Amino acid sequence: MNKVFVRIVAISLFAISSASAQDFGLSFSYFLPKNGYFSTPISPFSIRGLGFSLNRFVAFETGASLYRMSGLNLKDLPFESKSPLIGPNFTILVPAEIVFELRGNALQFDIKGGGFFFHTFGNKINYGNFDRALRGYYGWEVANSDLSFRARPGFGYHGGAELTINVTGDVGVSLETNYFVGQAKFPVSGSVTGGGSPLATESLDYAEAKMDFTGLEFSIGLIFSSGGGNGPKKNYKKRRR
Repeated sequence: MNKVFVRIVAISLFAISSASAQDFGLSFSYFLPKNGYFSTPISPFSIRGLGFSLNRFVAFETGASLYRMSGLNLKDLPFESKSPLIGPNFTILVPAEIVFELRGNALQFDIKGGGFFFHTFGNKINYGNFDRALRGYYGWEVANSDLSFRARPGFGYHGGAELTINVTGDVGVSLETNYFVGQAKFPVSGSVTGGGSPLATESLDYAEAKMDFTGLEFSIGLIFSSGGGNGPKKNYKKRRR
């Protein structure tokens, strides 16, 4: 985990030092996963909106966000849970997207879409939620599991939109939302003991389990420009979250 964290710090610092964008933004972002817990990125290791214009109306954006996920769920199990089975953890998210830009004098509306990579580390099993799900699956009164897992990188696709309102020639307010749909292999194995009287022990092997990275990300922020006079998105931005 320490090596991964050092690499993330290095990548973030490199992105800050090498970005040539003249627009700089600060925003508050949040992630609401499907059947998960409300989560936030970790500043200053979250930088988004790095990119370049392909023509007047189309641009490419990327970046990276380090999230402290409060809870994510698993799918492709023999049972379903409406509560997260994994968490808390750290999640590195790297999107790559094409942006269609519609610009006016006072505002800009962007439509975004593309793919993303994510990887989780420092994962923990939420045994309270997992054992409750197992009790329902087996029809037991009590359940106490002992599990191990292996987290693997995941991929997915996303789409969203951003509205930027130019307050002055140098300052704009940005409202953005993105919906992510992704998954990563997360095999789980172990055993569970429970039932009534007497107790029974069952072995567990969920080799096809996958972490469900589906959810809504939204942010609100300010964009500052050194271009002056033509709105804060005349020059391409970078945004720290």
